Amino acid sequence: MSLIDKINDKSAKVGVIGLGYVGLPLAIEFANAGYETLGIDIDDNKIKSINNGKNYIKDVKDSLLKSLVKKRLMSATSDFSKVTELDCISICVPTPLNKEKNPDISYIVSVMEAIKDHIHPNMLIVLESTTYPGSTKELILPYIAKNKNLTPGENICLCFSPERIDPGNKTYNTSNTPKVIGGITEKCSEIGKVFYSKIIEKVVTVSSPETAEMVKLLENTFRAINIGLANEVAIMCEKLGINVWEVIDAASTKPFGFMKFSPGPGLGGHCIPIDPYYLSWKLKTLDYDARFIKLAGEINTSMPKHVISLIASSLNSNQKAIKGSKILILGVSYKRDVDDYRESPALDIIELLFKSGSNVKYYDNYVPKLEYNSVKLESLITLNKSVLNSFDVCCVLTDHSEVDYNLVAENSKLIVDTRNVFRNIKGQNIKRLGEG
Repeated sequence: MSLIDKINDKSAKVGVIGLGYVGLPLAIEFANAGYETLGIDIDDNKIKSINNGKNYIKDVKDSLLKSLVKKRLMSATSDFSKVTELDCISICVPTPLNKEKNPDISYIVSVMEAIKDHIHPNMLIVLESTTYPGSTKELILPYIAKNKNLTPGENICLCFSPERIDPGNKTYNTSNTPKVIGGITEKCSEIGKVFYSKIIEKVVTVSSPETAEMVKLLENTFRAINIGLANEVAIMCEKLGINVWEVIDAASTKPFGFMKFSPGPGLGGHCIPIDPYYLSWKLKTLDYDARFIKLAGEINTSMPKHVISLIASSLNSNQKAIKGSKILILGVSYKRDVDDYRESPALDIIELLFKSGSNVKYYDNYVPKLEYNSVKLESLITLNKSVLNSFDVCCVLTDHSEVDYNLVAENSKLIVDTRNVFRNIKGQNIKRLGEG
């Protein structure tokens, strides 16, 4: 039976390598569509959790995972040799930056080393990990080409399809977010499209893996640059004595030619602070300086220091120095209502406050413990009048929806608001980012 026939009649066995915020929801979608799905990861805790039907990803329904495990449609292993038994695999491993802000593709290479002897004819391999244009052909294709029994585009298919997960998004998820895919041949793209169309409403094919890789980098570079613009406008408005939030809200009433982006304490998360550097790095190898990316990066990475200056100036207005002051941070995850604090600007801000000699505590119901470089903290258990009153200043870095901001406004001596949560509250004790 051909691979496409197996996909169509759901006898194809699916594997997802990397069971994080991208891989697990993807695996769940295939299992829920009726495919026998195997998750592969090196984290034994994740393997044990899945096989026990216990969920650890907020965007996955606990009951659904438990049901799929019980039906034997979903299971997990750390044994990469199981790839021999699979027909289609999606690789969803991390691709962080190293200390020099260059791409760290070691996870992809490790996966290929682990599965190279288990790749076989009539299978589909899809890379979903975000990386630089050319990665699929440079990092994965050589492992296939070494096998004389495999002919890419004929008896084995290779594609790149960028993940588009937005953790915490109540509207868009894996199944209803359009999927872009590019294969190394037209047949690869065709089979890749058929594969993903079984779980995703709309699949868009492009002419090559490089194009699909560039699509992802454009999407997040677009966001990083526009957030950088919003951040710089916020600083301009502070100097001009104008409220940036009012400016942005008014500008967004224009029905064409404007797209709303908001300023904040900096960039965070798994994509936006990282992906533009993949593109910038690749262009450096071609002797091209990606100036927009560099400038936006400089502005966005400077925002934590700007927040420190706002905190210091608000304390000065109360005849207090930042050194020795008790500072409460509200929200440390990188975005509202998620438990992920990777690359969160709160990490840099807290570290800078410690270096300034401040006494720092934080409250975030989504992040009970925080570890970053030399910083180790635990979240306050609750917020109440006496807790808020005990701090010299409260700084809102992440605008979680479960926080009672009226309580915060009524009981805080000083507030630094980087998310405009107090937009409808006027008071001399509130200093807003982007407000003169």
